[in-house]
Amino acid sequence: MSNLTPSTAVSKAPGYRGAGRKLSWPRQLITQAVLLFIAFTVLFPIFWIISLSLDPRGVARPKELNIIPPGASLDWYQKVIKQPTSNPVSFPELAFNSFKLAGGSALVSVLIGLLAAYSFSRFRFTGRQVLMLGVITVLMLPSIATLAPLYVMLNKIPVPGFFMTAGSSCTPYTLRNSLWGVGLAMVSGGLPFAIWNLKGYIDTIPKELEEAALIDGCNPTQTFALVMMPLAVPAIAVTAFVGFMGGWTEFALSWQFLTCAKDFTLTMALWNMTGQYADSVPWGMFAAMSILIALPVSLVYLALQRYIVGGLTIGGVKG
Repeated sequence: MSNLTPSTAVSKAPGYRGAGRKLSWPRQLITQAVLLFIAFTVLFPIFWIISLSLDPRGVARPKELNIIPPGASLDWYQKVIKQPTSNPVSFPELAFNSFKLAGGSALVSVLIGLLAAYSFSRFRFTGRQVLMLGVITVLMLPSIATLAPLYVMLNKIPVPGFFMTAGSSCTPYTLRNSLWGVGLAMVSGGLPFAIWNLKGYIDTIPKELEEAALIDGCNPTQTFALVMMPLAVPAIAVTAFVGFMGGWTEFALSWQFLTCAKDFTLTMALWNMTGQYADSVPWGMFAAMSILIALPVSLVYLALQRYIVGGLTIGGVKG
């Protein structure tokens, strides 16, 4: 009998490359050079946009990079927070609109998606495969392709006076010209991903756990709430975060649907900063606005990166 332990046997298998295998110095040099180049290409635009947001000179066209620009200040950030565009809407108001859209659409998508995913995963019913094929088809369809039919459909749903703003021209008499309408359109785009991602994760949860709970006296609702949902928390959190991130940066639907300044979102305000020519763009304010939009989601992503990657991949082991 061989004296090799399992770990030793694996390490001596032909072609095995251990995690701690040492590279020769030429390979190490090449590897480090490639990694440094990748890091540079990723970080360089970030450094540039940060430098531009701190530059008080208001350059008409950014042509140089100063890590710390002369006279660096936070003036652009103050102007952005007060009123980023000519529209009489402050940054907090824009952020609140974006938060309502992103948070609401993510919450509704997860709630409906969780129920649908559980049904697809645990039950066999007539039309199940056809419905799943429909979910996959919509998931593969670019979201921008549904803009026209959603516009027409929501524009035919009247809501007289419900969103009327007194003393202004903002009188959206249809669901299309409101945050509610944009939110519904965003849910229609985020729901297929929520269903597919949650179903893949629920498939990995052993059915025996739910059967044991039923034997112990739980009814199906209690089994779903007390057994399945706690086990699916990683996938639920990841799906909610991805939906929120997509809603936070969504632009096309908001730009086409909304016409009242009080309902504008952060991405719409950022687009309003651009002009016909590069010289007419307030690049300092544009850079500061971009950072303020990206910072909250980026910090959350960096803090939860391990869980996000794990939650996205673990559901792929079963179909």
